[in-house]
Amino acid sequence: MSEAPAIRSLRARLARIPLTRPWAADVTSVGVIATHVVRTDGAEGWGFSWTPQIGAEAVLALLEHDIAPAAVGREADPRQIWDGLWTHLHEAGSGGITTIALAGLDLALWDAEARTAGRGIADHIGRRRDAVPAYGSGVNLHYSLDELVAQVQRWVAAGFDAVKVKVGKPDAAEDADRLAAVREELGPDRALMIDANQRWDLARATAAMERLAVAGPAWIEEPLRADDLAGHVELSRRIATPIAVGENLHTVHRFEEFLASGAIRFAQPNVVRVGGITPFLRIVERAEAHGVQVHPHLLPELSGQLALTLPGHPLAEDVEDAGFGDLDALVDESPVRIADGVLTEVPHAGLGLRFRHHADASS
Repeated sequence: MSEAPAIRSLRARLARIPLTRPWAADVTSVGVIATHVVRTDGAEGWGFSWTPQIGAEAVLALLEHDIAPAAVGREADPRQIWDGLWTHLHEAGSGGITTIALAGLDLALWDAEARTAGRGIADHIGRRRDAVPAYGSGVNLHYSLDELVAQVQRWVAAGFDAVKVKVGKPDAAEDADRLAAVREELGPDRALMIDANQRWDLARATAAMERLAVAGPAWIEEPLRADDLAGHVELSRRIATPIAVGENLHTVHRFEEFLASGAIRFAQPNVVRVGGITPFLRIVERAEAHGVQVHPHLLPELSGQLALTLPGHPLAEDVEDAGFGDLDALVDESPVRIADGVLTEVPHAGLGLRFRHHADASS
């Protein structure tokens, strides 16, 4: 029996990719830490870590100075080594920068494994479907009402049956006016989701949702500070709108606490922020056990592929003009295509995500 391949090398580089549509005055690009792993059998894999604005250099440093030295020589099976490496990094934090950095290795190892098998990652994990509905999403709280309405009109014209917009204006009446305009453009049959991005406390969230419920939101996302479990439990008792959380929960342990509480109806793990595919799949198992639907957060080129493997009725999130393919960040064609509100795959091996060097932050 041949010896299992080990990790021969891990390399990382930081790319700063300009956004076509800035997410805020000071968020005009996103940071991608592109990773490349080589196994002792010669197989190669490409992965990445990601953070929109804060911490990209710290993630790169963890990969170069802490993860790579600890990973080289270990078995190249991401399922077998993830926990040991996370224990190694835990001193620097139980989640956040540490899990984001670890995703860079985990994704590259999954990519190498799937490429060696001659499969895309969805088939390698276990495909359940060939297509998944996508919803139009935007970082648009800073948009004027006219700009927001124009964005919604673009989504409708593009065939999306569901969209998500930001809420959390200082004056809740302005949120109500904006949602009324959005609902008018959508009509009664398209789904509308809203995202407060942790802007409210319990009292304000309760009052806001009393006003905003008239727009018929399918969920309210991150209404409170992401780690306020008790607040989410209480808010779920006060409002009828389902609560969605997850983009700022970083470990399976934190997800388990929220899932067990009964406070959330939808879980939204970000595959990079939780540490890669290995912990993402564990979170999916826990969510299924609790009867909670998983809708992966952002990164449709990867999250959309994972959505093809998920139980239930997952959605893929497509932030307008923010896909890596749209931003000309990839060496190859994007591994997914979104048309008429539906995400499908383009034939590829592994993750299908290798980042161009011309976007490198040092260039």
